[in-house]
Amino acid sequence: MSGENTTNPREEIGRVKDTELVKRLLIENYGYAPDLTYEIRGRYHRVYARKPCSLEIKGPDRQGVYFARIESDGIRLTIEGSFLVGPKATKNVVELNDERARRYLAGESVEIDGSLYGWVIVRWRDYFLGSAKAKEGKLINYVPKERRLRLDL
Repeated sequence: MSGENTTNPREEIGRVKDTELVKRLLIENYGYAPDLTYEIRGRYHRVYARKPCSLEIKGPDRQGVYFARIESDGIRLTIEGSFLVGPKATKNVVELNDERARRYLAGESVEIDGSLYGWVIVRWRDYFLGSAKAKEGKLINYVPKERRLRLDL
């Protein structure tokens, strides 16, 4: 988050309403927060997002899509979360060319403009590829192994 916020967002979990905390982190980091209900669950601080609905669905994992994770230095979006935030995000969006996008989707860290630091949304053309950590001129890759492309180089 560009160094402007030195507090650990995880310390606010339980002290602030989940939706309020997630929306604030999204606006601080990406300039936009979808109008959804957010719930932070479990020891890994996973954020689930949903639209309020009158249909009652029973079950522990039936309340929303895995949207993000609260990290000690901000909020890291899932691939699905990047699709929901990315189109209206006004900051911290990194556009990759074809070659860098292929390498990124294969699980590699790729080089970028060195002025960015913190959690960013990764975009290729009209597609949002998830989020990564921008650090020292590179995007640190967070694409889950099971969702990576296999490149035969």
